[in-house]
Amino acid sequence: MTLISLLDAELAFGDLPLLDSAGLTVTEGERIGLIGRNGTGKSSLLGVIAGALPLDGGELKRADGLRVVRVEQEPVLPAAAHLHDSLLLRGHIPAMHDERERWRVEARLTEFLHRFGVDGARQPASCSGGERKRAALALAFALEPDLLLLDEPTNHLDIDGIEQLEEMIVAEARGSRAAIVITHDRRFLDRVATRIVELDRGALASYPGNFTQFEARKQTELAAEATARRRFDKFWAQEEAWIRKGIEARRTRNAGRVTRLQTLRSERAARRERIGTARLALDAGGRSGRLVAELRGVGKSFDGRVIVRDLDLVIQRGDRLALIGPNGAGKSTLLKLILGELEPDAGTVRLGTNLAVAYFDQLRAQLDPEKTVAETVCPGGDWIEVAGSRKHVMSYLGEYLFPPRRASAPVKTLSGGERNRLLLARLFALPANLLVLDEPTNDLDIESLELLESVLADYSGTLLLVSHDRAFLDAIATQSLVAEGDGLWREYAGGYSDWLAQRPAPVAPAPVAPTAPAPSAPRRSERVKLTFNEQRELAALPAELEALENEQAALLARMSAAGYHATAPAQMKADAERAGEVERLLEEKLARWMILEDKAKAAAERQ
Repeated sequence: MTLISLLDAELAFGDLPLLDSAGLTVTEGERIGLIGRNGTGKSSLLGVIAGALPLDGGELKRADGLRVVRVEQEPVLPAAAHLHDSLLLRGHIPAMHDERERWRVEARLTEFLHRFGVDGARQPASCSGGERKRAALALAFALEPDLLLLDEPTNHLDIDGIEQLEEMIVAEARGSRAAIVITHDRRFLDRVATRIVELDRGALASYPGNFTQFEARKQTELAAEATARRRFDKFWAQEEAWIRKGIEARRTRNAGRVTRLQTLRSERAARRERIGTARLALDAGGRSGRLVAELRGVGKSFDGRVIVRDLDLVIQRGDRLALIGPNGAGKSTLLKLILGELEPDAGTVRLGTNLAVAYFDQLRAQLDPEKTVAETVCPGGDWIEVAGSRKHVMSYLGEYLFPPRRASAPVKTLSGGERNRLLLARLFALPANLLVLDEPTNDLDIESLELLESVLADYSGTLLLVSHDRAFLDAIATQSLVAEGDGLWREYAGGYSDWLAQRPAPVAPAPVAPTAPAPSAPRRSERVKLTFNEQRELAALPAELEALENEQAALLARMSAAGYHATAPAQMKADAERAGEVERLLEEKLARWMILEDKAKAAAERQ
């Protein structure tokens, strides 16, 4: 069944169209990976499909009753006292007319918040970008849409979270639901996508299969396109030379050939070239000593929580060490210990000689949103020294795909991908023999990612790397330091896939003494009935839930009122405690209602 059809779609912001007579059809059960260079309009296309952005031309057809849910790159959460309440408002759940469906969605929301590791009692304003993203994902799955639109869903997720998301998307699609995902995570696309759709120069091209299969076909297409363009340009140049010949040639000029040349000129002027490829270069600076860092028996704790326990580690010149672990494991803390920026509670850290460090994460914090792109890379001048050669700042920025008109733009106007390219431009202009990259791949398109990999492969210095991009880790790391819980870190040779192959197998549980067999499930011929007390409980639950919801709404209204800050502290404390208790009771009674409702439904089906 076709869910949506995009016909001759036109959309433009500025001089070049984002969609140029583009077409796309999505059928149920499909998992589409939407890829393309930064700035080509992928997010705008999701906005069109979601109905949030009108087309300039063409048509979008949607199946009757189609439910579409979109999770943006940076989800916006409505103001509320608690994150759970904010998500209810974002999903328009309180406005649902079907009371039972509303309760079911609320119960699913609680379940998915737990699966994504998000505390629904948090205040939305205090949530990090990662927490907001995970909360919005939880809501999207709770709503059970026919078509799920995800814009860079892996940003801010650790590897365990990314793999869990992969499983959830695949499981949803088994139930005929479809998904369109924008991501630059190649391993994610290989695991999830059943089709790749590329947005390139306003057109949408479809490729069956996952990303690896797409790459093989795309290389062949690009080679054929380059050959065809070379032939076109050669023929066009010959015709231009012919028409510019002297008097003798003009005697043989014919109207048909002149008309053909005019057509060639029009085609050449209208042709949109592929976006250029960034040309990155990295200055390793002076050679460091053979020893870069040595840690012996290092330990570190914060507020009673052990981050690092009894760590021995030696980093030598040329090593490419990846730090792998879930969010909150202490990867950034460990980086600071290695660099000598943080004193250990136990053990010693010894740094090598002649170290010149460039730290990607530190540069992020130093970006001034009011400065221009050119001022950020080359403050106080027009020339920059890179790898022993002197370059004009405009030329250098051009290598990172910043045209001259963007060089004077303030940093605050840049997209996420442009900001990351700017950070790399600034970082790689610094001579450094110890490079520290903390999540450098966020917001980079796939071509820029692959180019960054090739540059780092030729880098002669030492690299410390934190990333949740599994393909990137496999391409770069020579060894991995993995968090194994309770402050323990263990070193493995190679990247992420090598660690998976080397890590110890999980210990099998001890055999359990045989016990009496559990009672078998009732056969279909047997009747499954609610007891009398369960029937009374099920009948009473809707009113109890409604009363709790009304009380929750009244509490929320009172606590959100403008003059609430003047309330007595004892009353404010009592309100907060009761709000938490009401939310707990709602979750318990919703779960109980679903159990009894399912049991009643099963009993009815067997009658």
